[in-house]
Amino acid sequence: MATMREIKRRRGSIQSTQQITKAMKLVSTVKLQRARMRAENAKAYFQYMYQTITSILSKAGTVNHPYVQGNTSDRVGIVTVASNRGLAGGYNANIVRLITESGFEKEKVRLYTVGKKGADGLARKGYEIVSDSSHAIEEPTFHDAKELGERLLQDFANGEIGEIYVAYTEFKNTVSHIPKMVKLLPVEATEMNDGPITLMNFEPSEEEAISLLVPKYVTSILYGAFVEAVASENGARMQAMDSATNNAEEIMNDLELKYNRARQGAITQELTEIIAGAEAIG
Repeated sequence: MATMREIKRRRGSIQSTQQITKAMKLVSTVKLQRARMRAENAKAYFQYMYQTITSILSKAGTVNHPYVQGNTSDRVGIVTVASNRGLAGGYNANIVRLITESGFEKEKVRLYTVGKKGADGLARKGYEIVSDSSHAIEEPTFHDAKELGERLLQDFANGEIGEIYVAYTEFKNTVSHIPKMVKLLPVEATEMNDGPITLMNFEPSEEEAISLLVPKYVTSILYGAFVEAVASENGARMQAMDSATNNAEEIMNDLELKYNRARQGAITQELTEIIAGAEAIG
């Protein structure tokens, strides 16, 4: 059995950790309120942006444009949005698992990482990281998303990648965060209501319209992913720190019980020794 000194020392250590987890929970709660408002206010816009542009591109027909027809590359470019800090439960691990279980061959995947924890985890798995924009997840801006989008489209146009995906954590609510992967390019034509597709008419020209729309579409979806990921990260960290604080409280209560037992045992032993000594003298 541990001595009272050892138990007291451990209680002090657990109490210090609990104070830290409480503080981190409060910080995450404040950050979550701001991030959640941004995510919820922007969600409808990015959903309709995705639906509108993919609908337009799927109805572009035989337009001779790489954004519609694709290219000959068999490599896949994936933007992975994670966080720069840990202590957020399974938030970063879920993104790593989403990539590793995506079904893509590791040798054909090129990663454009946002968030150091995700980049480190995927690098350890042997994935190729061609670009790191971890700074963008601290305070996401539309400009950061635009820079990354331009790099993606340039690599797509050069034939270095044949498909573009974004993997991020969708923010449902404070306690629900869902890792998901969305395909950005190329968009595949699908039949509508089991009938033929009504082709889109473009003006002034198909190529010019698509060249103008697609970069804005990619940038918008990336920015939307950044905003939702930040809200999800703070929600996950708040939950993780709340659980850690509760666990620390349980450990403290258990140590308190052990301390009292050890103290009672020490008192009983001292009384026994005093009585035995008195009897020996008498």
